[in-house]
Amino acid sequence: MIGAQIAGYQVEREIGRGEMAVVYRAKDVRLDRVVALKILAPEAARDPGFRRRFTHDSRTVAAIDHPNIVPIFEAGEIEGLLYIAMLYVSGPDLRTLLDRDGPLPVADSLSIAAQAAAALDAAHERGVVHGGVKPGNILLAEGTDSDHSYHAYLTDFGVANGLLSLHLSGFRTVGQFVGTLDYMAPEQTSGRPMDERSDLYSLACVVYETLAGGPPFERDDDLALLWAHQYDPPPALSERCPGIAPAVDAVMAKALAKSPEDRYGSCREFEAELRAAAAADAPEATRTSPCPASPSPPPLPGWAAGATPPGPPFDDDDDEW
Repeated sequence: MIGAQIAGYQVEREIGRGEMAVVYRAKDVRLDRVVALKILAPEAARDPGFRRRFTHDSRTVAAIDHPNIVPIFEAGEIEGLLYIAMLYVSGPDLRTLLDRDGPLPVADSLSIAAQAAAALDAAHERGVVHGGVKPGNILLAEGTDSDHSYHAYLTDFGVANGLLSLHLSGFRTVGQFVGTLDYMAPEQTSGRPMDERSDLYSLACVVYETLAGGPPFERDDDLALLWAHQYDPPPALSERCPGIAPAVDAVMAKALAKSPEDRYGSCREFEAELRAAAAADAPEATRTSPCPASPSPPPLPGWAAGATPPGPPFDDDDDEW
């Protein structure tokens, strides 16, 4: 594949791999620009229902013009392969950053949360549910000013729903779940209808991890994790992250409510409540330092001119694209 030309894109090197897709850095030979080229597994293209959904979802997401959503330049099918050409983001994803540095400073966590929330609400206004919000689907570029260390891009809209259709078509092993269980809403794992409040739940799980160093529910096996999402109350963030304002616990509890009807009405509403709660009675030090305390992270690799990006633009440790 390296060196091949696919639909007018010259493949340069692999930058990420998952169960259902490979992402390459490629050159758009027509416009002389670098793109991220995602090639889906051949079995995806063989399913007519999946192809129809792929075409519809790609067009819908491409029409959403938002600064925190990865732009889609082109999507199509060639020689039995489905492909998507997207903006190439040279920085790492949030998963890579958390694995490397641990919990983020509160200010950085809230900044990323605000950007992801704005992206999700913009998609929800167009009737698009992401279905796979997780750290690996939040790409990070260098921030634009001193108040924003990172510019966050949300990517892979419709991933979980699309893979679920493959699962139901017989392409996946019975008992496997689509997505990452750490961030999946109770209704998503139980087969109930999903909507924008499912994305809100997943975003809350991601924000929890950026502050605590781990998602709200951590169990030894998938069944126990499923049970926790369905029935266990989320552990208080203030207990896992000393110094965080206790008022944050109530905000997280509402965002992580088992029933969608009990959650916030929008992702931005959740983020605004979270920001206000985090500022209540919080020592100034906790706003600029990770919790628990850790050394300040070095500049993100991959932002220097000519440097090699440190990680793939999506997770490769689970069942998503």
